[in-house]
Amino acid sequence: MFANWKSRCVLLALICTLFGLLPDRASAITAELARKCSALTAKQFPPREPGNPAAGSAKGSGSDQRAYYNKCVANGGKVDNEPK
Repeated sequence: MFANWKSRCVLLALICTLFGLLPDRASAITAELARKCSALTAKQFPPREPGNPAAGSAKGSGSDQRAYYNKCVANGGKVDNEPK
């Protein structure tokens, strides 16, 4: 009877330990931060033709824009605007 109880306790302890080792969920960014970083990205990478986003950017590629936006989000809306 005690052996069955011990095995259940060991199993419960193992499950609790595994859940404790799981990584925390990623937190979402705020709408304010997203707007700020979007505006900074648009300022840093202006469109080739104003009013036509399909024309592409005058500076940099899409991956450069994504990297800049992600850097902005990671730094809380503060980026260095040094030319590349």
